[in-house]
Amino acid sequence: MSLGLVTVFGGGGFAGSYLVKRLAAQGVRVRVAQRRPDEALFLKPMGGVGQIDLVQANLRNPPSIARAVAGADAVVISVGVLNSSGAQTFQAVHVRGPALIARAAAAAGVKKLVHISALGASAESESEYARSKAAGEVAVREAFPSATIVRPSVLFGPEDGFFNRFANLARYSPVLPLFGGGQSKMQPLYVADLADALVAALTRPDAAGKTYELGGPRTYTFEQLMRLVTEVTCRRRLFVPVPAFAAMALATVTGLLPFPPLTRDQMRQLLVDNVVSPGALGLADLGVAPTAAEGILDSYLFRYRRGGQKIAPRFG
Repeated sequence: MSLGLVTVFGGGGFAGSYLVKRLAAQGVRVRVAQRRPDEALFLKPMGGVGQIDLVQANLRNPPSIARAVAGADAVVISVGVLNSSGAQTFQAVHVRGPALIARAAAAAGVKKLVHISALGASAESESEYARSKAAGEVAVREAFPSATIVRPSVLFGPEDGFFNRFANLARYSPVLPLFGGGQSKMQPLYVADLADALVAALTRPDAAGKTYELGGPRTYTFEQLMRLVTEVTCRRRLFVPVPAFAAMALATVTGLLPFPPLTRDQMRQLLVDNVVSPGALGLADLGVAPTAAEGILDSYLFRYRRGGQKIAPRFG
Protein backbone atom coordinates (compact mmCIF):
# COMPACT_ATOMS: atom_id res chain seq x y z
CA MET A 1 0.00 0.00 0.00
CA SER A 2 1.35 3.41 -0.92
CA LEU A 3 0.94 6.07 1.75
CA GLY A 4 -0.32 9.53 0.91
CA LEU A 5 -1.37 11.11 4.21
CA VAL A 6 -0.86 9.40 7.56
CA THR A 7 -2.37 10.76 10.77
CA VAL A 8 -0.36 9.86 13.86
CA PHE A 9 -2.13 10.37 17.17
CA GLY A 10 0.55 11.03 19.78
CA GLY A 11 3.19 11.69 17.14
CA GLY A 12 5.05 13.97 19.53
CA GLY A 13 5.69 11.14 21.99
CA PHE A 14 8.72 8.86 22.26
CA ALA A 15 7.58 6.14 19.84
CA GLY A 16 5.46 8.45 17.69
CA SER A 17 8.28 10.86 16.95
CA TYR A 18 10.49 8.09 15.55
CA LEU A 19 7.65 6.94 13.32
CA VAL A 20 7.06 10.49 12.06
CA LYS A 21 10.76 10.78 11.21
CA ARG A 22 10.70 7.46 9.31
CA LEU A 23 7.58 8.41 7.35
CA ALA A 24 8.91 11.87 6.50
CA ALA A 25 12.16 10.36 5.21
CA GLN A 26 10.10 8.28 2.79
CA GLY A 27 8.27 11.33 1.46
CA VAL A 28 4.98 10.62 3.24
CA ARG A 29 2.80 13.51 4.34
CA VAL A 30 2.21 13.30 8.08
CA ARG A 31 -0.50 14.86 10.20
CA VAL A 32 0.44 14.81 13.88
CA ALA A 33 -2.60 14.91 16.16
CA GLN A 34 -1.74 16.16 19.64
CA ARG A 35 -3.62 17.44 22.65
CA ARG A 36 -1.01 20.22 22.80
CA PRO A 37 0.41 20.69 19.26
CA ASP A 38 3.02 23.18 20.46
CA GLU A 39 4.78 20.31 22.26
CA ALA A 40 5.38 18.63 18.88
CA LEU A 41 6.90 21.60 17.06
CA PHE A 42 10.30 19.86 17.12
CA LEU A 43 8.94 17.46 14.47
CA LYS A 44 8.54 20.11 11.76
CA PRO A 45 12.22 20.14 10.65
CA MET A 46 12.07 16.36 10.10
CA GLY A 47 10.21 16.93 6.84
CA GLY A 48 10.08 19.35 3.95
CA VAL A 49 8.03 22.52 3.90
CA GLY A 50 4.42 21.62 4.65
CA GLN A 51 5.14 17.89 4.86
CA ILE A 52 4.45 17.58 8.60
CA ASP A 53 1.27 19.22 9.83
CA LEU A 54 0.37 19.64 13.51
CA VAL A 55 -3.29 19.62 14.53
CA GLN A 56 -5.06 19.79 17.86
CA ALA A 57 -6.98 16.67 18.87
CA ASN A 58 -8.31 15.62 22.24
CA LEU A 59 -9.22 12.00 22.95
CA ARG A 60 -12.28 13.23 24.83
CA ASN A 61 -13.46 15.40 21.92
CA PRO A 62 -14.93 13.38 19.00
CA PRO A 63 -15.19 16.35 16.58
CA SER A 64 -11.46 17.06 16.95
CA ILE A 65 -10.70 13.39 16.27
CA ALA A 66 -12.92 13.41 13.18
CA ARG A 67 -11.08 16.47 11.82
CA ALA A 68 -7.72 14.79 12.46
CA VAL A 69 -8.57 11.65 10.44
CA ALA A 70 -10.41 13.40 7.61
CA GLY A 71 -8.73 12.68 4.26
CA ALA A 72 -6.08 10.38 5.77
CA ASP A 73 -5.07 7.18 4.00
CA ALA A 74 -3.83 5.62 7.24
CA VAL A 75 -4.00 6.28 10.97
CA VAL A 76 -1.63 5.27 13.74
CA ILE A 77 -2.70 5.34 17.40
CA SER A 78 0.38 6.02 19.52
CA VAL A 79 -1.12 7.24 22.77
CA GLY A 80 -0.53 6.07 26.31
CA VAL A 81 0.16 6.98 29.91
CA LEU A 82 2.24 5.11 32.48
CA ASN A 83 0.40 6.60 35.44
CA SER A 84 -3.37 6.98 35.71
CA SER A 85 -4.26 10.37 37.20
CA GLY A 86 -6.74 13.20 36.75
CA ALA A 87 -8.46 13.15 33.36
CA GLN A 88 -5.59 11.10 31.90
CA THR A 89 -6.76 7.76 33.22
CA PHE A 90 -5.90 4.36 31.77
CA GLN A 91 -9.53 3.92 30.67
CA ALA A 92 -9.68 7.34 29.01
CA VAL A 93 -6.36 7.09 27.16
CA HIS A 94 -6.02 3.37 26.48
CA VAL A 95 -9.63 2.35 25.89
CA ARG A 96 -12.14 5.12 25.19
CA GLY A 97 -9.72 7.31 23.20
CA PRO A 98 -8.53 4.57 20.79
CA ALA A 99 -12.14 3.40 20.38
CA LEU A 100 -13.19 6.89 19.30
CA ILE A 101 -10.25 7.13 16.88
CA ALA A 102 -11.02 3.73 15.35
CA ARG A 103 -14.69 4.60 14.89
CA ALA A 104 -13.81 7.95 13.34
CA ALA A 105 -11.27 6.30 11.02
CA ALA A 106 -13.82 3.74 9.86
CA ALA A 107 -16.42 6.45 9.24
CA ALA A 108 -13.88 8.51 7.26
CA GLY A 109 -13.00 5.60 4.99
CA VAL A 110 -9.40 5.28 6.23
CA LYS A 111 -7.75 2.31 4.53
CA LYS A 112 -5.27 1.30 7.22
CA LEU A 113 -5.23 1.56 11.02
CA VAL A 114 -2.30 0.56 13.24
CA HIS A 115 -2.76 0.57 17.01
CA ILE A 116 0.22 0.50 19.38
CA SER A 117 -0.65 -1.54 22.46
CA ALA A 118 1.92 -3.09 24.82
CA LEU A 119 3.62 -6.42 25.34
CA GLY A 120 1.90 -8.13 28.24
CA ALA A 121 -1.54 -6.68 27.49
CA SER A 122 -3.99 -9.09 29.08
CA ALA A 123 -7.48 -8.99 30.54
CA GLU A 124 -6.22 -11.31 33.31
CA SER A 125 -3.23 -9.20 34.34
CA GLU A 126 -2.93 -7.85 37.89
CA SER A 127 -1.78 -4.57 36.36
CA GLU A 128 -4.48 -2.06 35.50
CA TYR A 129 -2.19 -0.70 32.76
CA ALA A 130 -1.99 -4.11 31.06
CA ARG A 131 -5.73 -4.74 31.45
CA SER A 132 -6.57 -1.36 29.92
CA LYS A 133 -4.22 -2.02 27.00
CA ALA A 134 -6.02 -5.32 26.36
CA ALA A 135 -9.42 -3.63 26.55
CA GLY A 136 -8.18 -0.99 24.10
CA GLU A 137 -7.22 -3.69 21.60
CA VAL A 138 -10.73 -5.15 21.79
CA ALA A 139 -12.34 -1.74 21.37
CA VAL A 140 -10.21 -0.89 18.34
CA ARG A 141 -10.88 -4.22 16.62
CA GLU A 142 -14.62 -3.90 17.23
CA ALA A 143 -14.67 -0.55 15.45
CA PHE A 144 -12.03 -1.33 12.79
CA PRO A 145 -11.77 -5.14 12.31
CA SER A 146 -8.81 -4.94 9.90
CA ALA A 147 -6.69 -2.91 12.34
CA THR A 148 -3.12 -4.07 12.89
CA ILE A 149 -2.18 -4.27 16.55
CA VAL A 150 1.44 -3.95 17.61
CA ARG A 151 2.59 -4.89 21.12
CA PRO A 152 6.09 -3.49 21.79
CA SER A 153 8.23 -4.45 24.75
CA VAL A 154 9.98 -1.91 26.98
CA LEU A 155 11.50 0.61 24.59
CA PHE A 156 15.05 1.89 24.69
CA GLY A 157 16.60 4.86 22.93
CA PRO A 158 18.00 8.30 23.81
CA GLU A 159 14.73 9.57 25.30
CA ASP A 160 13.61 6.36 27.00
CA GLY A 161 12.12 6.30 30.47
CA PHE A 162 13.64 2.98 31.54
CA PHE A 163 17.41 2.92 31.11
CA ASN A 164 17.71 6.67 31.67
CA ARG A 165 15.82 6.34 34.95
CA PHE A 166 18.05 3.65 36.40
CA ALA A 167 21.24 5.17 35.01
CA ASN A 168 20.33 8.40 36.77
CA LEU A 169 19.59 6.48 39.98
CA ALA A 170 23.02 4.80 39.75
CA ARG A 171 24.61 8.23 39.50
CA TYR A 172 23.40 9.19 42.98
CA SER A 173 22.69 5.96 44.84
CA PRO A 174 25.37 3.50 46.05
CA VAL A 175 22.84 0.65 45.70
CA LEU A 176 20.47 -0.51 42.98
CA PRO A 177 17.32 -2.44 43.97
CA LEU A 178 16.53 -5.81 42.42
CA PHE A 179 12.75 -5.90 42.73
CA GLY A 180 11.41 -9.35 43.54
CA GLY A 181 14.99 -10.62 43.47
CA GLY A 182 15.59 -9.23 39.98
CA GLN A 183 14.70 -12.44 38.13
CA SER A 184 11.73 -11.22 36.10
CA LYS A 185 12.51 -11.30 32.38
CA MET A 186 12.37 -8.51 29.78
CA GLN A 187 13.06 -8.21 26.06
CA PRO A 188 13.90 -4.50 25.45
CA LEU A 189 13.10 -3.18 21.97
CA TYR A 190 15.01 -0.41 20.18
CA VAL A 191 12.60 2.42 19.41
CA ALA A 192 13.95 2.77 15.85
CA ASP A 193 13.13 -0.91 15.23
CA LEU A 194 9.58 -0.22 16.40
CA ALA A 195 9.35 2.65 13.90
CA ASP A 196 10.50 0.36 11.07
CA ALA A 197 7.95 -2.25 12.16
CA LEU A 198 5.17 0.33 12.16
CA VAL A 199 6.04 1.47 8.64
CA ALA A 200 5.95 -2.17 7.53
CA ALA A 201 2.59 -2.68 9.24
CA LEU A 202 1.25 0.36 7.38
CA THR A 203 2.48 -0.71 3.96
CA ARG A 204 2.14 -4.50 3.93
CA PRO A 205 -1.32 -5.77 2.92
CA ASP A 206 -0.75 -9.04 4.80
CA ALA A 207 -0.48 -7.17 8.13
CA ALA A 208 -4.16 -6.23 8.18
CA GLY A 209 -6.08 -7.73 11.09
CA LYS A 210 -2.98 -9.27 12.69
CA THR A 211 -1.34 -8.80 16.08
CA TYR A 212 2.45 -8.58 16.40
CA GLU A 213 4.50 -8.94 19.58
CA LEU A 214 7.76 -7.03 19.27
CA GLY A 215 10.80 -7.64 21.44
CA GLY A 216 14.54 -7.27 21.05
CA PRO A 217 16.97 -10.06 20.09
CA ARG A 218 17.85 -10.97 23.68
CA THR A 219 15.96 -11.75 26.87
CA TYR A 220 17.42 -10.37 30.11
CA THR A 221 16.55 -10.67 33.75
CA PHE A 222 15.97 -7.38 35.55
CA GLU A 223 19.24 -7.98 37.40
CA GLN A 224 21.12 -8.37 34.11
CA LEU A 225 19.68 -5.09 32.88
CA MET A 226 20.76 -3.28 36.06
CA ARG A 227 24.26 -4.72 35.70
CA LEU A 228 24.29 -3.61 32.07
CA VAL A 229 23.42 -0.07 33.18
CA THR A 230 26.34 0.02 35.60
CA GLU A 231 28.73 -1.41 33.01
CA VAL A 232 27.77 1.20 30.41
CA THR A 233 27.96 4.06 32.94
CA CYS A 234 31.21 2.70 34.41
CA ARG A 235 29.94 2.69 37.99
CA ARG A 236 30.35 0.10 40.71
CA ARG A 237 27.13 -0.33 42.68
CA LEU A 238 25.78 -2.76 45.25
CA PHE A 239 22.81 -4.80 44.01
CA VAL A 240 20.26 -5.40 46.74
CA PRO A 241 17.42 -7.93 46.27
CA VAL A 242 14.09 -6.44 47.39
CA PRO A 243 11.32 -8.98 48.13
CA ALA A 244 8.05 -8.46 46.27
CA PHE A 245 6.14 -7.35 49.38
CA ALA A 246 8.81 -4.78 50.21
CA ALA A 247 8.91 -3.59 46.59
CA MET A 248 5.15 -3.02 46.66
CA ALA A 249 5.45 -1.14 49.94
CA LEU A 250 8.14 1.08 48.43
CA ALA A 251 5.96 1.74 45.37
CA THR A 252 3.07 2.67 47.66
CA VAL A 253 5.19 5.45 49.15
CA THR A 254 6.74 6.70 45.90
CA GLY A 255 3.32 6.58 44.24
CA LEU A 256 2.12 9.32 46.57
CA LEU A 257 4.63 11.85 45.22
CA PRO A 258 3.40 14.62 42.85
CA PHE A 259 5.37 13.10 39.95
CA PRO A 260 5.75 9.48 41.09
CA PRO A 261 8.93 7.77 39.85
CA LEU A 262 7.30 4.40 40.50
CA THR A 263 3.70 3.38 41.25
CA ARG A 264 2.19 0.17 42.58
CA ASP A 265 0.81 -0.62 39.14
CA GLN A 266 4.24 -0.17 37.52
CA MET A 267 5.76 -2.39 40.19
CA ARG A 268 3.26 -5.13 39.36
CA GLN A 269 4.57 -5.02 35.80
CA LEU A 270 8.24 -5.10 36.87
CA LEU A 271 7.64 -8.20 38.99
CA VAL A 272 6.40 -10.40 36.13
CA ASP A 273 8.02 -11.57 32.87
CA ASN A 274 7.50 -9.31 29.86
CA VAL A 275 8.64 -11.29 26.82
CA VAL A 276 7.30 -12.26 23.41
CA SER A 277 4.90 -15.22 23.51
CA PRO A 278 6.05 -18.47 21.85
CA GLY A 279 4.75 -18.65 18.28
CA ALA A 280 3.62 -15.03 18.16
CA LEU A 281 4.12 -12.94 15.01
CA GLY A 282 7.07 -10.61 15.54
CA LEU A 283 9.69 -8.36 14.00
CA ALA A 284 10.87 -11.00 11.54
CA ASP A 285 7.35 -11.27 10.12
CA LEU A 286 7.51 -7.55 9.36
CA GLY A 287 10.96 -7.81 7.81
CA VAL A 288 12.77 -6.03 10.64
CA ALA A 289 16.05 -7.27 12.18
CA PRO A 290 16.22 -6.46 15.92
CA THR A 291 18.97 -4.32 17.40
CA ALA A 292 20.74 -5.40 20.60
CA ALA A 293 20.75 -3.02 23.56
CA GLU A 294 24.54 -3.35 23.96
CA GLY A 295 25.06 -1.71 20.60
CA ILE A 296 22.97 1.36 21.42
CA LEU A 297 23.07 2.14 25.15
CA ASP A 298 26.59 3.55 25.10
CA SER A 299 25.49 6.20 22.57
CA TYR A 300 23.35 7.97 25.17
CA LEU A 301 24.00 6.58 28.64
CA PHE A 302 27.59 7.85 28.54
CA ARG A 303 26.29 11.15 29.94
CA TYR A 304 25.70 9.42 33.28
CA ARG A 305 29.41 8.64 33.70
CA ARG A 306 31.58 10.85 35.84
CA GLY A 307 32.23 13.92 33.74
CA GLY A 308 30.15 12.43 30.91
CA GLN A 309 33.26 10.68 29.61
CA LYS A 310 32.89 8.99 26.23
CA ILE A 311 34.95 5.88 26.89
CA ALA A 312 34.33 2.33 25.79
CA PRO A 313 32.51 0.24 28.45
CA ARG A 314 33.30 -3.40 29.09
CA PHE A 315 30.47 -5.88 28.62
CA GLY A 316 30.87 -8.98 30.70
